[in-house]
Formats: sequence, structure tokens, C-alpha cells
Amino acid sequence: MVICNFSQNFALTWEEKIMNVSPEKISTKRVGIKHTDSMSIFHNKAHFWGRLTLMATILASLSAPVYLSFVMGFHPGWGPIIAGVIGYAGFIGVMWVIEPITYYPILGIAGTYLAFLSGNISNLCLPCSAAAQEAIGAEMGSRKAEIAGVFGIAIACLVNTLVIVFVILGGSYIIEMLPPVVEEAFDFVLPAIFGAVLGQFAFKTPLYGVIGLLIGLAVLLSPVFGLIKIAVSVAITITLILYIEKMKEKRENA
Repeated sequence: MVICNFSQNFALTWEEKIMNVSPEKISTKRVGIKHTDSMSIFHNKAHFWGRLTLMATILASLSAPVYLSFVMGFHPGWGPIIAGVIGYAGFIGVMWVIEPITYYPILGIAGTYLAFLSGNISNLCLPCSAAAQEAIGAEMGSRKAEIAGVFGIAIACLVNTLVIVFVILGGSYIIEMLPPVVEEAFDFVLPAIFGAVLGQFAFKTPLYGVIGLLIGLAVLLSPVFGLIKIAVSVAITITLILYIEKMKEKRENA
């Protein structure tokens, strides 16, 4: 009898505890912990494989000139090499800093490694990442958007590699078969991609779309150096929109 009462009290105590705790809180907390741990593991693996593949790519890129210079004896001397490095860095070195900063909020950690490994960021990786996020309705900057962007970039890189191999093997023959009207239309491919990306985001927030469009036109018509116009437009647009968002938060909290 005592044991029975103790069991009932013990069971009742746990029933009361369970009833006092909202199932939504339990589910949210557990999912949050697993979600955070899984994303942390994902980011650590992305850093490991991203650094490893980028270092392997750098070594592979340097292997040919090193072989020609020190094995075959075609070294041009350090003077032309240093002059070339300084000239190239002065021409495009600013992009080495601006591009990772401006593209990282959209690409995420793994997407940034993939995009800078494969190249074609603005005209391939970025639109595909945005399209993948749009397809599943992921909120910009969320973990869901980061994962979707990685899949979009990975598929884009895979397709791009397969297409490049196909074009290298038979591209010249295919282009010769195309009519001149189709060849002239290739000049509008890149503007069409940027227009499609602008349309996707401007549809959600028309004000930010108009701001980005006006800033892009202003930078395009300004005397800014041509190669950094895109990065400058992105940097100014992000800065202005962040300022507007902070002003909104202050007004809502006031």
C-alpha cells in the first residue's frame, strides 16, 4: 500500500511537472541546441575543407610556373615577377578585400569558400545562391538561407564545370553553327542576370530595390574605377540599408 501510494505520488509529480512545461518550449529548446551544434559542426568542416581545397588550388596554380622556372630553366628573373605582382595588385588588389566582405553576408561561410574556389561570383554563384534561397522561401541571413545558398552554388559550380568541359571540347563548332542574331544576344546575358536578381529582391522590399538601383546608376555614371564599381555599389547599398534598418528599430523601440 505504501509502495502503491509512493508510485502514484511519484507518477503524479512527474505528470504535474510535464503539464507545467509547455511542449513548445521543450521542442524549441531541443531543436535549438541540435540546430546550433549541427551548424557549428558544419561551419568547422567548411573551414577545414575550404582552407584545404583553396591551399591545394594555390599550390596547383603555382606548380606550373615553378616547374617551368626551376626545372626547365625558363625563369625570367625576380625583377619582372615583382614588377608584375605590384602592377597587378595596384590594378585589382582592392578587390581582394572588398569582394569577400561584400559577398560574405549572402554567400555564408561554405558558400564563400565554394565561390572563391570556382570563380564567377557575381555572374554565377551569387544569382544561383539567391535563386535557391528564393525557391524555398528562406529568409536572408538565416541558417536555412545559408544551407540553400551552398546547395545552389555547389550545383552551379558542378554544372559550370560540365558545361566548360563540353564547350572546350566542342564549343567552337557549336558557336560557328549559331546564327549572328543569337551571337549578338550574348552581350545581354550578364545585364539580364543582374536584372533578374534585382527583381527577386525588389519585389519583396521595393524601397530597397529602388535605393539599390539609384545607387548603381550613380556609381555607374561617376568617375569611379570600372573594376570596383560593382563592389562600391554593393558596399554603399548595404551600408545605407543597414542604417535605415537601425533607424526603424530605434523608432519601434522608442
